[in-house]
Amino acid sequence: MDVLATLQKLVMESGFAGFFMAGGWKNLIMILIAFVLLYLGIVRKFEPLLLCGIAFGCLLSNLSYFVALGGENALYHPEIWSTFLDPSSPYYHSYGYIMSNCGLLDFFYIGVKAGIYPSLIFMGVGAMTDFGPLISDPKSMLLGAAAQLGVFAAFFGAILLGFTGNEAASIGIIGGADGPTAIFLTTKLAPHLLGPIAIAAYSYMALIPMIQPPLMKLFTTEEMRKVKMEQKRQVSRNEKIIFPIVVATFVILLLPSTAPLIGCLMLGNLFRECGVTDRLSDTAQNALMNIVTIFLATSVGATMVADTFLNIQTIFIIILGLIAFSISTIGGLLGGRVMYQVTGGKINPLIGSAGVSAVPMAARVSQDVGRKYNKSNFLLMHAMGPNVAGVIGSAIAAGFLLSVFG
Repeated sequence: MDVLATLQKLVMESGFAGFFMAGGWKNLIMILIAFVLLYLGIVRKFEPLLLCGIAFGCLLSNLSYFVALGGENALYHPEIWSTFLDPSSPYYHSYGYIMSNCGLLDFFYIGVKAGIYPSLIFMGVGAMTDFGPLISDPKSMLLGAAAQLGVFAAFFGAILLGFTGNEAASIGIIGGADGPTAIFLTTKLAPHLLGPIAIAAYSYMALIPMIQPPLMKLFTTEEMRKVKMEQKRQVSRNEKIIFPIVVATFVILLLPSTAPLIGCLMLGNLFRECGVTDRLSDTAQNALMNIVTIFLATSVGATMVADTFLNIQTIFIIILGLIAFSISTIGGLLGGRVMYQVTGGKINPLIGSAGVSAVPMAARVSQDVGRKYNKSNFLLMHAMGPNVAGVIGSAIAAGFLLSVFG
């Protein structure tokens, strides 16, 4: 082979040659989007533990398009999954086909598609969560339920915009402000929307300190925001041990589709509270959580390929996600106002905004806003009740939607 032919071969096989392929400009846009997401994660610190991985997964997936020129060396193949999971396909359940054609990110994605990563994230969340505030004040569960209003409002909004039932359910769950739950449900019902839904869910979680305070001021009076709540009762160790067992048993029997999320959430919490599994609790909170976060974020980012991300649906999802999250916050605040009236002004309705599932950021926002109007107020532990109730509520909402559309 002469030198000229060798150089020509190297040029044609390089990723740069792919820039001139048909449709290559779309992948260039996705690469630029990945750079923007990296900026938001690293510089602006918007959910950096997840956004950095999502952004880099998006970068790798779209770079590999150019490197492989759509061929066998690509890291992620969205078409393989539609083929592999189609019962009418000759490759249905074909182990050899998967092993021969999948790239690195395809194998990472198995954990997303099977619901493994979101469930393990829930185990870590359970190990880090103290359900004491919820146990000491069970009525705060009602605020967690009220804060799921945005899920169903966005669902009906998506239906009106022409999305299918499965797609609308996946979009609506953004209102639960729970990234792993949104990923879990979307992979089951509308995997082609996973990229934009994950980006919307985690972006709005990061923007809670900006989105919620104006709504809190709009839907409560100054007098309500000044209410100082009484100290909660001390919860016994036995109550904390029994709680995850009872919740797992009841919720899973009620909605079997919630078993992966609720089961892992309560298992992690049992590790935390039982007192004899400290090593397992520590692993779930730290090492396991960190490892799974890397795989989850990178896998989700890999789904952000140009053909499924660059369309009008993505814009609708971003808008509907904001609406869902805002209405969920409003639902929690309205629930707080009802409790304020019923208890004769003993409940500060600001804690209702923490009913969304973003733990513990939403509870901290309730605390910060409350302190602005009453310096002696300490709402954090009161807000943690609705906050952890929101985690359970979003999983139940996802289980309900999965039962209906799955």
